[in-house]
Amino acid sequence: MATIDIAEPAMRFLAVNGWGAARVRPLAGDASFRRYFRVDDGDRKAVLMDAPSPHENAGAFAALDTYLAGKGISVPEIYAADTDAGYLLLEDLGDAMFVAAMANGADEAELYATATDVLAHLHRDPMVIQCDQHPINSYAIARMRAEVGLLLDWHWPEIKGKLASDDERAGYEAAWDAVWSIATRYDDRLVQLDYHSPNLMWLAEREGLRRVGVLDFQDAMRGPAAYDLVSLLQDPRRDVRAGLEPQLVNRYLAQRSEFDREVFLASYAVMGAQRAARILGVFIRLWRRDGKTAYLKHIPRVWRLLDENLANPALAPVAAWFRRHLPTDQRRDFSDII
Repeated sequence: MATIDIAEPAMRFLAVNGWGAARVRPLAGDASFRRYFRVDDGDRKAVLMDAPSPHENAGAFAALDTYLAGKGISVPEIYAADTDAGYLLLEDLGDAMFVAAMANGADEAELYATATDVLAHLHRDPMVIQCDQHPINSYAIARMRAEVGLLLDWHWPEIKGKLASDDERAGYEAAWDAVWSIATRYDDRLVQLDYHSPNLMWLAEREGLRRVGVLDFQDAMRGPAAYDLVSLLQDPRRDVRAGLEPQLVNRYLAQRSEFDREVFLASYAVMGAQRAARILGVFIRLWRRDGKTAYLKHIPRVWRLLDENLANPALAPVAAWFRRHLPTDQRRDFSDII
């Protein structure tokens, strides 16, 4: 086995499960505490997930992987697991992430349409309260409120040079409180939270919905059906082709005809604005706290996504707060840091 930055317990896990002679290479990390390694043993290939507790929950990944597989979704098969230690040996779904697949000629509309169909299929039924003994918690208003607060906690000081005052924070919270009831319609569906291009694979050799491989779902909750569709179509890391978003929202609604169209679109806008506000805080936190500057280049796109959602009349109180406190001419693109 190659000598790399992998803990001795992980090496023992591989050996116990018959992969002791495998070559192990690191895969790119993400914004979490998880680490991934590609494991090659002749014709056998796998991915080792190192998801240490208490920051990560390998058991949640295993339970949700089983749930999604039972719904006919392409998720990595689990070859071996020690969830207490945080190790999973997973099927290697390859390298064709959506962006890479499109760079190699795959049709963007086909990829995103199929990913939309996956969500419409999963949202046919309410999410179970638990799957394989793993509780599925509610994506509750208290969490939504805390997440939009990240904009004031991290982004606001970079623009204003000081913390938000109690009055400014109270006004911000009151504006959001006026729209949460709109967001939480159809709020008993699966919310994967990170259903977007970096976590989706294009498996062209498979058929139907199984052409989309889904990777990152261990934090899934029960919440608004609109959330994951927003996550897919309002990607903070890339611009979805012009005109594609409304087409795919219509495609989704055509399959979920039990949803009232206008109610769903209002929820979609609120969740889009909530998600953008959260990400504006998270991307600054990743820079200031964790030293990760790569996310700063996406901030202008996230501001644009926020403004597009704030244009929906359902968000009038929040839009008014931003016009007063963070208008366009007060924002920063952080290009001097990148």
